[in-house]
Amino acid sequence: MPTQPVFSGGTPFSCARAHKPQMFEFKVCATCKETGARAGEFTTPRGVVKTPVFMPVGTQAAVKAMSPRELEEIGAEIVLGNTYHLYLRPGADLIAEAGGLHRFMCWNRPILTDSGGFQVFSLARLNKITDEEVVCRSHIDGSLHRMSPEWAMNVQQLLGGDIAMCFDQCIPYPSTYEAAEKALARTTLWARRSRDAHTRDDQALFGIVQGSTFDDLRLRSAKELAGLNFPGYGIGGLSVGEPHGDMYRILALLNPVMPPDKPRYLMGVGYPPNIVEAIAYGVDMFDCVLPTRNGRNGTLFTSFGRVNIKGKKYERDFSPVDPACDCYLCRNFTRAYLRHLHQCGEILAARLCTWHNLRFTIELAQRAREAILAGEYPKFLACFRETFKDERPDERE
Repeated sequence: MPTQPVFSGGTPFSCARAHKPQMFEFKVCATCKETGARAGEFTTPRGVVKTPVFMPVGTQAAVKAMSPRELEEIGAEIVLGNTYHLYLRPGADLIAEAGGLHRFMCWNRPILTDSGGFQVFSLARLNKITDEEVVCRSHIDGSLHRMSPEWAMNVQQLLGGDIAMCFDQCIPYPSTYEAAEKALARTTLWARRSRDAHTRDDQALFGIVQGSTFDDLRLRSAKELAGLNFPGYGIGGLSVGEPHGDMYRILALLNPVMPPDKPRYLMGVGYPPNIVEAIAYGVDMFDCVLPTRNGRNGTLFTSFGRVNIKGKKYERDFSPVDPACDCYLCRNFTRAYLRHLHQCGEILAARLCTWHNLRFTIELAQRAREAILAGEYPKFLACFRETFKDERPDERE
């Protein structure tokens, strides 16, 4: 069992690049009056993140199939690390000893670490949950672990990301009103304890709004967390199986009541139509494994919808995957070649498809930002709805 790390405040290691603690600041540069879409800038110790932004997921301190240099090339401004997985392997204390997560994975731009709450309830074998803690067994070896808000803050502070997330309780969809209300109360309790346990000045701590698809619970959660004055807020418990309409209804409900001067992070959402619609409801930040997972399976996002490159119809198709895309794949290779790589089981197929999907999703958020700044987001949204003719993919975020 990994040891329980203890963070006592300050920085317990020396980094290759020293970053002095500085104030985190979020500035809204433009707002679309017709939709509520926002273009902003979030200042962190390791640079300014321009929003809306899509954040690639580096579960094990690596974005699958991509090197840090390649992530910079495709325009990634910030990536995610997974608290639960890194706690289990290789251990937060080892990463701290290596100089922190940035140095460990050779990434000098901002990092957000999730709290581990979602993985505790989706992957680990849950033994017991109380207001005090979660007792669960590792999905890897069955070892027993006790996890709490204090545990989540300890681990994230040792990892040393620029943004940490409060420990929360995420429940499945559908859930009863009673279960959602209980989880909401526990999430607020844990948010207070997370805030009290968090001591790093060079790390922003975001609260997480819960409440499932119940309007009054979502409003209550947003109000309670706003009262704790976090520098940013996640919106959790969506993209867990609910219809798209329910997701958009909750985002529309939250848009006017969440603090307007703080960034809003819709957790676990990466399907392109979901991104552009959520931006219209004032969401600033997104993350999801979908672009990388779909890429490894041969499914690509394009300006005209999804492409399953394994289809036989691409066997003699010598055109680029997406003529409108500027990624390394689309500038150099054909659909026929990419299908050939998949048919042969070549690792390069997964690499190229992942490269494309991440570039497409990152650039989609960037183009949305440009449209907001130009006062043309309604036009951008209408054009996307018209051209991206596809249903939600089977793969879950």
